[in-house]
Amino acid sequence: MASPPLAPEPGGDAPSEQERLLRRGELLALGNRLKEALEAYSAALRLGPPLVPTSRRRLGTLVDCLVLHYRLRLTDDSGGAPAGLFCCCGCRGFLGEPVVAPCGHAYCRRCLREGLRARCRLCGQALGASTVVAVVLGQLSEKWFPVECRRTRTWRRLGELLGQGRHRAAREAASQALGEDPRDLMLRIYRAESSAALQEFKFALDDLNAVITEIPSWPEVYFRRAKIFRSTGSVDDALQLFLHCLALDEGFLPAKLEVEKMLYALLSPENVGKHLKESALSSPHARSKHVSEMDLEPDLRVQQVTSEPVGENLSLGESTRSLISTEKIAKEDGLKRVSSEPLLSVQEKDVFLKRKLSLSEQDFTICEDRNKQTKEGETTEKGTAILLGCGAVPKDLIDVSDFECSLCMRLFFHPVTTPCGHTFCKNCLERCLDYAPQCPLCKECLKEYLASRKYSITHLLKALIKKYLPAELAERKRIHDEETAEHSSLTRSVPIFVCTMAYPTVPCPLHVFEPRYRLMIRRSIETGTKQFGMCTSDPQKGFADYGCMLYIRNIDYLPDGRSIVDTVGLKRFTVLQRGMKDGYCTADIEYLEDTKIKDEGETRKLGELHDFVYSQACSWFQSLRNKFHTQILQHFGPMPERESNVQDMANGPAWCWWLLAVLPVDPRYQLTVFSMRSLKERLIKIQDILTYFSRDQSK
Repeated sequence: MASPPLAPEPGGDAPSEQERLLRRGELLALGNRLKEALEAYSAALRLGPPLVPTSRRRLGTLVDCLVLHYRLRLTDDSGGAPAGLFCCCGCRGFLGEPVVAPCGHAYCRRCLREGLRARCRLCGQALGASTVVAVVLGQLSEKWFPVECRRTRTWRRLGELLGQGRHRAAREAASQALGEDPRDLMLRIYRAESSAALQEFKFALDDLNAVITEIPSWPEVYFRRAKIFRSTGSVDDALQLFLHCLALDEGFLPAKLEVEKMLYALLSPENVGKHLKESALSSPHARSKHVSEMDLEPDLRVQQVTSEPVGENLSLGESTRSLISTEKIAKEDGLKRVSSEPLLSVQEKDVFLKRKLSLSEQDFTICEDRNKQTKEGETTEKGTAILLGCGAVPKDLIDVSDFECSLCMRLFFHPVTTPCGHTFCKNCLERCLDYAPQCPLCKECLKEYLASRKYSITHLLKALIKKYLPAELAERKRIHDEETAEHSSLTRSVPIFVCTMAYPTVPCPLHVFEPRYRLMIRRSIETGTKQFGMCTSDPQKGFADYGCMLYIRNIDYLPDGRSIVDTVGLKRFTVLQRGMKDGYCTADIEYLEDTKIKDEGETRKLGELHDFVYSQACSWFQSLRNKFHTQILQHFGPMPERESNVQDMANGPAWCWWLLAVLPVDPRYQLTVFSMRSLKERLIKIQDILTYFSRDQSK
């Protein structure tokens, strides 16, 4: 089979031989040709040490392909949403010290602090660096699950001890806590980590095996085991355990980084040709020796899992080909050891293969019944109690006041959580940010949060309200819908932007910076109408009696909350009644239309007048200096074409409004022409203006 060709990058220099080999390895890995990909990577590294970040980034593609192949032999699946509402989206454990990620999903503080993930397990968005506990969710967890929260605080203290390097104190504290709460599996993980740091690997593996027996699909446990085997020099077993971790959770960042580093070291020139350390299955003698060195129990055996025949023509031997050829470990070098994964054809990819497992010196047994339960998304009663640590919420603990926005004092509607941990209704927060880029409660600066404009809904809080307060949520939604319907009317209480003259069909760009108009524009978009009225100012009445409806075509937000709004005029209107809403003006309006002329003679005269004034307007526009001519084109666009039937449109020919917008005329005179319902009178006024300017230019 020929290798994929590599062409030079368009417009750039031809890639170096090393770069070509790296790209070739990446493409081969994407093409499911792992052995050739490994050879290409190794050949590239033999040409010299490339930049480490570049080479490791290229190895990420290879790692993804290896994980994809490894996942085919797993019989359980830990993907999907958490098993309970108050569960961490990352580790699937109790949501202790909840932190809301920028995407709106909730993670326990421990997952984010230890950097176990870079992206959200549910939506794939970046998790960010914040580890501030969400106040509302934190208060709910303390109120509903006090026992689990005490456990979380214990975990935090153990983590602090480990971070300070006090490993023996951490192990003693974990052992003491386990004596009081033996069903807490997280304590075993902390004790295993402290034991590993003290070089007491047997005790560490004992604790991790106990966890795996209860929860065989917990990725972090495989990661901890892999670190132990890597520390003892069992590179092949460590690599398999890291891959197993990634097969269960492909976004487990530390495991992926470890695999990339191990492959980089394995494929480096100084390591190619050297044998990897003997694995647990390479030979009984080597296995016993390695176990004794680690002070492990030598009588534990690795379970062998085989698959049933898939079809009449598929032999059992073919369906159980090992991911890593254990028969050749002692004979082949490191490159062959990794590349012994069989390439899968399209037909073979449809077959769920179970292969031999060679994961560790100490085996854990996954019984068939447990696999079936895990695959169906079920857990044992004991496992649920230990891992999730929370059950149903007593009804007497559910209080609607725990779900009230501190700004509007109503039930949260579209709740969003700021980086400082406070939660508000989305609309309430946006209105506050219109005035100042800081948290309404703690006054922390939210300039970056405002600039990103990613007000993601806090999914857990929304789900809790939906589950425990359905009646209150229905009432809150009814009120919100009524308010939205009120803002959606295009004849009653229409929002009015008091600024400048606007005309039908003519673009009207706006720079919106006042808080009241930020709110008005946002409401116009949220209701779906994308329309509001534009009127000029009036000293006595507040705004003029006539205006034009504008339609929002596009809006560009600036980092500080201001926006550039691209609008275009739609229809003229006259004001019937004025009002005020949340700081901006409103009006009940009636739309204006030109009076139609039915007499044929008058219609013919109107057409002749229209053609004459249009020609006069074209002559005036062409006579302008190049500077003014260019500015008008950039701001208003080209002059519209002449219409064949001047009475087809309710507001008359578009070119009239374009010309009226560009003519340097007093706004009061423009408003007079704007309010006319007779096209003939409007053409006569425009003719008078053009005649005046033509006479002025001739002097």
